[in-house]
Amino acid sequence: MIKYLGSKRALTQAIAAGASAIGARTAADLFAGTTRVGQALRASGIEVVSNDTAAYSEAFGLAYIAAGPDVDRLRVRRLLRRLQALPPVDGYVTETFSRRSRYFRPEHRLRIDAARDELDRLDLDPVTRAILLTSLVEAADRVDSTVGVQMAYLKQWAPRAANVLELREPAAIDGPAGRVERADANDLAAELDGIDLAYIDPPYNQHSYLGNYHVWETLVRWDAPEHYGVACKRVDCRTRKSPYNLRRQALTALTDLIERARAPWLLVSFSNEGFHRPDEIEALLAQRGHVGAVAVPRPRYVGARIGIHDPSGRRVGAVSHLSNTEHLFVCGPDRHRLDHALLSISRALVRHDGAGGNSPAGRGPEGRHAAVHASHL
Repeated sequence: MIKYLGSKRALTQAIAAGASAIGARTAADLFAGTTRVGQALRASGIEVVSNDTAAYSEAFGLAYIAAGPDVDRLRVRRLLRRLQALPPVDGYVTETFSRRSRYFRPEHRLRIDAARDELDRLDLDPVTRAILLTSLVEAADRVDSTVGVQMAYLKQWAPRAANVLELREPAAIDGPAGRVERADANDLAAELDGIDLAYIDPPYNQHSYLGNYHVWETLVRWDAPEHYGVACKRVDCRTRKSPYNLRRQALTALTDLIERARAPWLLVSFSNEGFHRPDEIEALLAQRGHVGAVAVPRPRYVGARIGIHDPSGRRVGAVSHLSNTEHLFVCGPDRHRLDHALLSISRALVRHDGAGGNSPAGRGPEGRHAAVHASHL
């Protein structure tokens, strides 16, 4: 999977454990991103609706959530070998993301262009196409020169930029095949029938995921957009705005979503670095039913830990903190099942940390106990 700010990589098993504990058979991941959470839900036997407004998330959803046993995996492998062996092409990626900016080394940019051009010439069903697109995006992610977001690139090549660009087959996920939507989360939540659980993990600050991952959006859309700035962002990063990225609108948008969601159970995830205080989320959810929460300390993403530097590479200012706290809220109509979900989430977090998880809680007994705070709100 790609590097992704807020991907919940370390929390996916805990989220899936909580969903299973309440007895969910169907779930909607309303802000799916990389689909990591949706994959964990599917693997636990839950049928998933994967939703996001980003084109790259739609591709990931088709590849990991919608792809079923009818996918011709032998053909996928043959096509990946074909894309891997193409002669280089000087195209949009080369010009925009290598000459005008510095995301990819010369040996990679030409091969990305070649593979992406060829992919559109192939006669493919939507799921197979998405699997190939996902493979290409993940391959490019393994050799890019960023700290994990595309608001900027590194002045010196990242060590991984020296890796070989390798098109790997995206793993087939066990569990029932789901479906993929590309809709406004608030509208979709109000329309979905027969969904037991809605997982809500919206943007939590002013930085949009489209701006953070504009290269992947362009690689999937392949629309050769006009761009601006040193980072060569798509021009629609200026216009495709979410109310969740605006401090004055974010709480109103979240309130609307929670009120309109038809699923009886909600699992809501927020970082303490965002716009909302935990007590605000508690108050919103308490209007729907019983509420409980687990607080989980996590390391901040690598860019925040590196700090801010001026154009010459000199550090300016100091890093304020190295960790944050992720709050997982569970809300639903049954107190007993909610308590069972909180316990299951806490146990899954302890198992993750005990197995060498990368949270501060995995570094010692004190940290591990501090990581799990279940509260009845």
